[in-house]
Amino acid sequence: MTPNAFHSMGELMVKTDSQLQKDVIDELKWDSATAVCEIGVAAKDGVVTLSGQVASYAKKLAAEIAAERVAGVRAIAEDLTVRLPSSDERTDTDIAHAAVNALKWDIDVPDELIKFKCENGWVTLEGKVRSHFERQATERALRHLTGVKGLTNRLMLETPHALPQDVSRKIKAALHRSAELDASHIDVESFDGRVTLKGTVRSWAERMDAERAAWSAPGVTAIDDQLTVTF
Repeated sequence: MTPNAFHSMGELMVKTDSQLQKDVIDELKWDSATAVCEIGVAAKDGVVTLSGQVASYAKKLAAEIAAERVAGVRAIAEDLTVRLPSSDERTDTDIAHAAVNALKWDIDVPDELIKFKCENGWVTLEGKVRSHFERQATERALRHLTGVKGLTNRLMLETPHALPQDVSRKIKAALHRSAELDASHIDVESFDGRVTLKGTVRSWAERMDAERAAWSAPGVTAIDDQLTVTF
């Protein structure tokens, strides 16, 4: 590590743009899902921009997740394009048939509640599911299908009756249980199923962890994440 790789801010050490760029590049090379991808990385003031082309939608998501893991990332601007190799090209009809089977065979997916359309390799999910877990499971079931270039998740959540104070209390308890989070700087507000997260976290990954913890509470239908990443 060179002497100029970091500069201090109070008692904390903050990465320079060049060091953050290098760390993200190294993480992408380390991750087997993105190791051979040609992905451009730029970093400025904690904002990382990913650009270039990847060979599948799954690799595009993997690149985002890899960047999120790097300490010092405040936000991610994703400008990746999916360009499938000719051997992976599929018609929309083929993708639709594969999607029907994938949803039917996934035990976590309520396939009878889900509708979707496929246009030029882009899948759009519609319908209503019972929880955020089912919403995520549906997306996971399709993201690795051959031929898929992108996915829009428009699945709505049913709204079970839950008192706002109960929702807030359960989310706060989940935040405090998480070993990956410092929940002391996170405030939770809840109204009519909509949860607002306010305060500060130490990394972009911690911000995502807070969102996941909030989604785990019954009665949550939407999250407004206003958390700020600070170092």
